[in-house]
Amino acid sequence: MRHLALIAAAVSLCACAPVVQGGPPIPLSPELVSTARIDLITMSSGWLQSEEDFSDTFTDEVREELTRCATGSRPLNLRLHVDDLERAGRLEGLVGGGRHFLAATAEFTDPARDDLVVGRFPITVEAPTSGGLAGVLADRQMVVSEAWARELCMEAFGRNPRTPGPHNATPN
Repeated sequence: MRHLALIAAAVSLCACAPVVQGGPPIPLSPELVSTARIDLITMSSGWLQSEEDFSDTFTDEVREELTRCATGSRPLNLRLHVDDLERAGRLEGLVGGGRHFLAATAEFTDPARDDLVVGRFPITVEAPTSGGLAGVLADRQMVVSEAWARELCMEAFGRNPRTPGPHNATPN
């Protein structure tokens, strides 16, 4: 019985432990910038003030943007650790001028080399609220996740995966 309690404690601690190794930023090599694609995405975080589906929303938005900027054939994995998430309130969304904030670290790893970290990008973004009914009804988690994922594409691959427009959650 004591073994089961220790195993349960260890598993619960691992669920919150960062999946990233941490350390200074590491740019991707020019070869990886032009040949990489992302296969597996893993996310971790400390305790966040968000809806339960934040992990799904965040990883979905990151994957969607990366499929547009990491279009090569060489598989890499991506580890994400969210450090902070703050969303503007619905009233701020109505009147505009509010901001959503997300700080997270991305580590690209090479599965062919024992998941060696080949790129590390600590990224912090702010995404403005749009105001009006759109600002109230917007999926705040999606807006800030998309903004963060676009910044990851810019920093890691040197390109914005999309042009601004009504098909995007973020205005720029």
